[in-house]
Amino acid sequence: METRRTTTVVLYPGIGVGHLSPMLELSRGILRHGIDVAVVLVESPFGDSGFAAAVARARSTHTSVSFHVLPTPPPSPPAAAPSSDDAEDDHPIVGLLRYLRATNAPLRDLLSSLSRPAHALALVLDMFCAHALDVASELAIPAYFLSATGAAALAVFLAVPGLSARVGAAFRDLGDDVVLPFAGVPPLKVSQLPPWLADDGALFQASLRLAARVPEARGILVNSFLALEPRAVQALRDGLCVHDRPTPPVYCVGPLVSPGAVAAAREDDAHECLRWMDAQPDRSVMFLCFGSMGAFPKHQLAEIAAGLERSGHRFLWVVRSPRSGDGRGASPVMNPADDPLDELLPAGFMERTKDRGLAVKSWAPQVEVLRHRAAGAFVTHCGWNSTLEGVAAGLPMLCWPLYAEQGLNKVFIVEEMRLGVEMVKDGKGFVSAEEVEEKLRWVMGESGGARELRERAAVARDKAAEAVADGGSSQAAFVEFVKDLEGSYSKNDILLEIWRRASGGPWRSISVLLFT
Repeated sequence: METRRTTTVVLYPGIGVGHLSPMLELSRGILRHGIDVAVVLVESPFGDSGFAAAVARARSTHTSVSFHVLPTPPPSPPAAAPSSDDAEDDHPIVGLLRYLRATNAPLRDLLSSLSRPAHALALVLDMFCAHALDVASELAIPAYFLSATGAAALAVFLAVPGLSARVGAAFRDLGDDVVLPFAGVPPLKVSQLPPWLADDGALFQASLRLAARVPEARGILVNSFLALEPRAVQALRDGLCVHDRPTPPVYCVGPLVSPGAVAAAREDDAHECLRWMDAQPDRSVMFLCFGSMGAFPKHQLAEIAAGLERSGHRFLWVVRSPRSGDGRGASPVMNPADDPLDELLPAGFMERTKDRGLAVKSWAPQVEVLRHRAAGAFVTHCGWNSTLEGVAAGLPMLCWPLYAEQGLNKVFIVEEMRLGVEMVKDGKGFVSAEEVEEKLRWVMGESGGARELRERAAVARDKAAEAVADGGSSQAAFVEFVKDLEGSYSKNDILLEIWRRASGGPWRSISVLLFT
């Protein structure tokens, strides 16, 4: 009798809610194809008091997925001499990448425990976990990447190693106004790159190592859809972004966004802001939210408050306590405080605006707010998950990038997708009350430009829905991914598994025949 083979896809999102969320949405599609899903989590080395609660929420809302938390790896022993990985590693993200690489050992142990006869494994990695490819190779498990960014940002990321080699110098040395030739994206000045990509520092070097590993994967899943980023998707699929080797197949399977639960607005336990939204007119509320790490100093909070008050428009504003750092936006290192709203915002602001505005502390159900009938526009930090949620809701965006690749996303949203406008900062990196007031009045107004922006946002919403519907581009790409996943195993899987267990060693040489 033929033994029935089962398949489990192991999702490894690394660290951070922004990386976990699309992985969990990806799990829904995988499960629909009759494939089991396991999610591997690792606790942040920076300390995150909300980690246990986040795991509990994920388990409660994704009951068909098994969750595994890797043990914390031991501290790395001091090196006799600094290596390229150790030099100038004071940037927190460099430390994070080294930490994730150290989780390879417990990841290997977990995958070995999941492997058994007549059971196939596959691995889907976040880009930050690229060095886990070593584990996949050792265990002969096909590995894919899920890009937490859009196709355009991915095109830039993959092209940086080749362009850097051709330039032969740090991009910053070329001058801020020099335009860099990236395929599939609008012209990008050096000044529009994230600072760590422009400078030849430790994080830049670590990024080069990650980008160089991506083509080793069997395929790349992108959380986007063809109609949103056609030029970037085509450049990736044509192999124009990786300069020295073939690009793996690219599957645009997005938007991977939560369907939300708008009906909860009428339940007794609904968040207060949804009950407040129910009382507002259609398309009348400006929603301001800057992601899980977006926080401002009191000076910037005061400017936002003044602009909101003077604009005269309704608003829902998610306010976070200031963090340590330069004060202009966000830090990747979590350092939350719990200041009450009346201590963060200008005296009397909440009382003066109570009839048309609501400020909430730290968190709001963003998907539900964006899709609420009262939502009219979205002030966003341009994180990719938030961008897609705004697109799927059909809202025009006011773009206020803070860190990471968000500045690139702003360029793509404003210049390529034409679904938003920029919140312009002053010479010190702050946004004035006058800018807040002006942009809110414009985007919520009836000028020709604002109407056209809203119309484009509505079209993009419809195209996003079409992409994930039956017969849509993203649905078709997902089917191709599943076919490739199933095709990565041969009818000799069970014999090879028995051989591997009997020999007690990796089967690298055989895996070349199976997976190339």
